[in-house]
Amino acid sequence: MARKHLHEEHVNHERWAIPYGDLITLLLAFFVVMYSISSVNEGKYRVLAQSIASAFNGSPKVIEPVQAGAQPTMSAQTSAISSIQAAAPSAAPIPLIPVPVPAQKLPPPGKNGGREGGDDAGLARAHGETAGLKRIADQIERALGPLIARQLIALRRADYWLEIEIKTDILFPSGVAALSPQAVPVLQQLADILRPFPNPLRIEGYTDDVPIATLAFPSNWELSAARAASVVRLLAAGGVDPQRMAILGWGEYRPVASNASEAGRNRNRRVLIVVLSSSAVPERFYSDRPEVPTQTAAGVDAAAEAAPAATPPATGAAPAANGWLPVLHVVRPVTNTK
Repeated sequence: MARKHLHEEHVNHERWAIPYGDLITLLLAFFVVMYSISSVNEGKYRVLAQSIASAFNGSPKVIEPVQAGAQPTMSAQTSAISSIQAAAPSAAPIPLIPVPVPAQKLPPPGKNGGREGGDDAGLARAHGETAGLKRIADQIERALGPLIARQLIALRRADYWLEIEIKTDILFPSGVAALSPQAVPVLQQLADILRPFPNPLRIEGYTDDVPIATLAFPSNWELSAARAASVVRLLAAGGVDPQRMAILGWGEYRPVASNASEAGRNRNRRVLIVVLSSSAVPERFYSDRPEVPTQTAAGVDAAAEAAPAATPPATGAAPAANGWLPVLHVVRPVTNTK
């Protein structure tokens, strides 16, 4: 009896086709599901848009799809606009109603802008106030001549005010607003001179640009104002009416010299007592003020000598438009003729 011949098992090279077919089937099913999810129901979208618009109290607005078709020509648009304009009623012009303007009764022309008899009184008052400023300057010059000679005090006089500049070397130690002991007699002499006169006073404080950041003085604004207030308190204690005085702190922003050197910073640390001619005079102000030269005991600076070359303003004239009046008279220190 013949034996059954057994064949050898061979390698199946086509077995990869079965899992590949399963993978393609799964991918097809996945893309079908994704497509079904991505499709939008237009009806539900419109209902949702109208509901949101109604909730926010707005008219329901739904984005309408753009309809494909023929666009209107330019001639059709022009004819439509012409028909709308023809249908609109023409606006009637608004008549202009004339409004009568009452005639103003101007005073008759006089010497002082229409004030008859008032010019002489005003001119006499202006001369009296100017003379009062001169008397104050003369008394200060006689009382504080040695300090003027040492350039610790400077006087500048114009038509409408008198400046008494006091350097902080004799007023305050560095960085504080408390008066030094040597400043008390100087300010008391000034109080004795200024007390009998009715002129309003303005005390201005200035500093250099060295920054200060202490608990009492966060900046140079506070330091300059506090130094001016210390001078005001001592003048008030000396009998000067407090209602005549006001303080002003400029800080470091009104220098008269460069802060690059110690000498310039020393000149910028100062207190000004401004004696105004009358309370009716407009407030003195600065606008691009040039550097003011310091007077010396021998005479006037070269810049002050050049000032008379310009045409001086007439007596009693109003302040210049640029905010700075030229110094008409520089007080010289008293010299002993004996």
